[in-house]
Amino acid sequence: MPEHKISILIPCYNEEPVIRETYVRVKGVLDANGYNSREIIFIDDGSKDGTPGILEQIAAQDKGVKVISFSRNFGHQAAVSSGIKNCSGDIAVIIDADLQDPPELIPEMIKKHDEEKCNVVYGVRTSRKGEGFFKKFTAKFFYRILNSLSEVRLPLDTGDFRLIDRKVIEEFKNLREKNKYIRGLISWVGFKQAPIYYQRDLRAAGRTKYPFRRMVKFAGTGIFYFTKKPLQLAMGMGFASIILSFCLVAYVFLSDFRRTSGWASTLVIIIFFGGIQLLTVGILGSYIGSIFDEVKGRPEYIIEKKVNF
Repeated sequence: MPEHKISILIPCYNEEPVIRETYVRVKGVLDANGYNSREIIFIDDGSKDGTPGILEQIAAQDKGVKVISFSRNFGHQAAVSSGIKNCSGDIAVIIDADLQDPPELIPEMIKKHDEEKCNVVYGVRTSRKGEGFFKKFTAKFFYRILNSLSEVRLPLDTGDFRLIDRKVIEEFKNLREKNKYIRGLISWVGFKQAPIYYQRDLRAAGRTKYPFRRMVKFAGTGIFYFTKKPLQLAMGMGFASIILSFCLVAYVFLSDFRRTSGWASTLVIIIFFGGIQLLTVGILGSYIGSIFDEVKGRPEYIIEKKVNF
């Protein structure tokens, strides 16, 4: 196999209970497989616990470990974006710090990249240990809805756990939007992409950083930054409402409306059209809010400190 320089990108936020184990497992995998040309980049997304201090200790002991520290919490996708833009490897592997995605899969991803000459190897979850029915159902529902709306085919049941090569990294750097849905953008970039299947493990320690509120916000980013079909849907509902109103007018003139209608039917009609109007305004507002975020021109994140770069 060709000799690669490998960059391992690990975004982390308040991962004090698990961050040392993450480093030990990732380093152990790289050492065991003879990947000597490598860098492990931890991106600290404004952690409030002891994560920054632990990362600095690790970086002081191992010069192959690099640390990017944000000035505050900017979000998981901003942390991943920073890692991609600052890595120097000819291939990079994105993996979360919670060890739900096993580092032991990295050699298999690299092997698949080399043998199949693909630019992206993305992990597909065949099972998700430790997650309740509601989380699994909403995740499956979201990915399928987004795929049906998107103009680009997005792999189902995937996260950010993936390998990307230098060609994809350089194209990613050219993407200017601030609020990124990275797994969708990497699919949008194109090139040859291949799946690798695995069972997602339990969190090694700590709590999820994606409660329901953040999941909804992340889903909104994926939809409103990646497809215009909700706008088309709103327009379609508007046309359908107009047609329905003409049908109701015809019904009034062709029947004895006084005997077949009353306050209840009037209330239902008002609620129906009011709901469509509110939904349409909400969809438009979400797109306008996304435009507002972009035109302000603020940076995606602010780096407070870099270590070993």
